[in-house]
Formats: sequence, structure tokens, C-alpha cells
Amino acid sequence: MKKTSLLQEEKNSTVLFLWLFNIVFFVYDIFYYKLFPAFPWIDVSANGSVWHDYMFFKYGVMIALIPFSIYLIKKKKTQSVKYILFSGYFLTNVVSDILHYKDSTLTYTSGNMVELVIILFSPIFVSKKFSFFITLGLILKYILVGIFIQDPLILFPISVLGVLSFISFLLLHRFLNYIKALKYSYDEQLEGIVKGVIAILELKDPYTRGHSERVAAYAMNMAEATGKFKPSELNDFYYACLLHDIGKVNIPDSILTKSGRLTDEEYDIIKKHPVVGAEAIREVDGIADNLEVIYHHHERWDGKGYPDSLAGEDIPFLARITAVADAFDAMTSTRSYRPALQFEEAYERILDGQGSQFDPQLIGLFKQVYPNWMQISKTYRKGMDMRGVEKRENSQT
Repeated sequence: MKKTSLLQEEKNSTVLFLWLFNIVFFVYDIFYYKLFPAFPWIDVSANGSVWHDYMFFKYGVMIALIPFSIYLIKKKKTQSVKYILFSGYFLTNVVSDILHYKDSTLTYTSGNMVELVIILFSPIFVSKKFSFFITLGLILKYILVGIFIQDPLILFPISVLGVLSFISFLLLHRFLNYIKALKYSYDEQLEGIVKGVIAILELKDPYTRGHSERVAAYAMNMAEATGKFKPSELNDFYYACLLHDIGKVNIPDSILTKSGRLTDEEYDIIKKHPVVGAEAIREVDGIADNLEVIYHHHERWDGKGYPDSLAGEDIPFLARITAVADAFDAMTSTRSYRPALQFEEAYERILDGQGSQFDPQLIGLFKQVYPNWMQISKTYRKGMDMRGVEKRENSQT
């Protein structure tokens, strides 16, 4: 069974938050203003008609946000719903509190229990950004109201918010650490499985031993140098690079290890390995998002590659990076049909491929990272993990 995606989890949490927020908000106000009429803050003479008219507007805004939130969820813009909902509450309640208590002799006793829900529920989104947003927003609300009504009692709800926010951040911190531990464990298992699969491929073709790991390291280094990717994106890219040649398990040994020139028919079989490899990992969580790396890493900038003969920027960017790394390591590795080239010669051949085999912009980046690639090659020979970490004794490599 496929795992529920993170987007689906965000949607489920947002829908629950939407229901809980509106139920608590409206039910509390009904009790607050209608079922306890003896309380002084319901005194019409004290409130004035402006405040009462504004309350209709306030509830109208909050009710209108419900279908708008549902619309955003359906449009897969779920992450913005909680921010819009809270912003609507913040703006309407700041104005209502100021209208209610400004120039009034009433003691400040305001707020809505929904604020407790917002603060204590926020860790479920596992977002420091949202937790900071609501904490600062609620504190700002009371500061603004306090400035207008000049009542020192405003310090009490601020103090309560501070305590509740501290508890909320403790819960969020615990959630984040737990998720981090799970992700680390998952990454360790996934890396072990991936490298186990690679070992099977190397049994078929001993000449490619270490090729997948070196290509992954070279490509990771170049992708990092672009500055375009988050660590999580680079991590998923790394696993896809490790498996870029996994489709070769479907190639007969007689072709894969052939020392002489391939026939056209044999070469056609070789050219199928990106398609076979991409299909093999299509349903694998953590790798499938980079399917294009496996499928398109043999495309050429001039359109003469395979399997789809894509050209130029039609080739996915990470696949273009992988193509450079794959070609460089292939040239500097001994194969059944030729000895390894010297690094300097491979370097020049990569430069010669600018604008024909490789993305011209990546060649400039290749010149920049080339010293790092030399060090990566030396690191690999010393038995280090391809990301520069010493291999552990229990590593499944």
C-alpha cells in the first residue's frame, strides 16, 4: 500500500484545524455574548451601535473564510489556509476589541477560547514558521489593543499566551526531533537497500564496481554548487543517482561485459536500460520524485541521446548534471572494452563536449568543481562514504 503523501497529511491537518477553529470560535462567542447576558460586556449602552454593527461584519468575514478555505484546499493551496484563517481572526478581533473598550469604563475581559486551540494545535503542522507566526500575531494583537485602551490588565492574556506558546514550542521541538530520527533511520535503511541493489548489478559487471557511488558523489557536488536545491532535495537526488544504471540488470551478461564492438542490435538493447530502470523505481518513495534522473541521464544537449532524443533545456536539469558525472566517471574507469583514461584527458573531453553532449552552462560549473571531483575519487579509494563520511562497521555497503 502506498504511503500517504506529506501533502495529504497537510490537507488532513488543515481540514481538522478548519473544523475545530470555526466550531470553537462561533460556539464560544454564542456563549460569551448570548447565554450570559448578565455580564457587563453585553451592555448595549456601554458598547454603542458602532460595535454592534461591526460584529455583524466580523462574523460575515469569518463565515466567508470557510468556503474560501475549502476552495484553496481543493486547488491544492492547503498551506496558505491556516495563515489566511488566522489573519482574518487577528484583523477582525483587534478592531472589535478596540471598538468595544476604547473610551469605555469596562475592565478588559476579552479574547476567545479559539486562541488556545490555535496555539496548542499549531505543533500538528510541524512548522516553526507557523508557530512563530501565530505566537507573535496573538501577542501583537494584545499589544495593539493595550495601546488603544490603556488598560494594564492586557498584560495578563499576554503572560498566559507566553506560557502556552512555550508549551507549544516544546511539543513542536519534540515532534521535529522525532521526525528527524525517523527520517535518519529511513535514510539509513533506504541507502542500505539501494547499495544492496547496486551490489547485485556489480556482480553482473565487475568493471562498473564503484561507478554508481562515484557518479552520485560527483553529481551531488555539482548540484550543491548550483545553490538551487534544499538538503532534502539533494538527498533524494543522491539515491536516484546511485540507481541511475539499475536498468542494466535487464541486459544480458554477454552484452554487458562484451570486450569487442557492440552490434546495432546489442546497442539498441543497451539503450533500453534507462527506461527499464525508471520503471523499476517508479513506486519507490524517496526516489520516484527523481525518476527523470534515471530516465534521461543519457540524453545529449544536441538531441542525439536516448531514450527520447531530448535536446537543450528540454532535458531535466538534474539529468543534465548526472550526464556530466556519468560520462566523467565512465571515462576514468576501466571497462571491459578499454582501459581507464587519465583524469586530465577526461577533463578535456568533457570540455570538448560543451554544447554538443553537455549543457554549456554546466561546463563552466564543471571547471569549478573539478578539483573537488579529484578529491572525491581519492576519498572513495580510502573507503569513505561518498558524501565524505567514514563508513560505519554496520553499513550495508
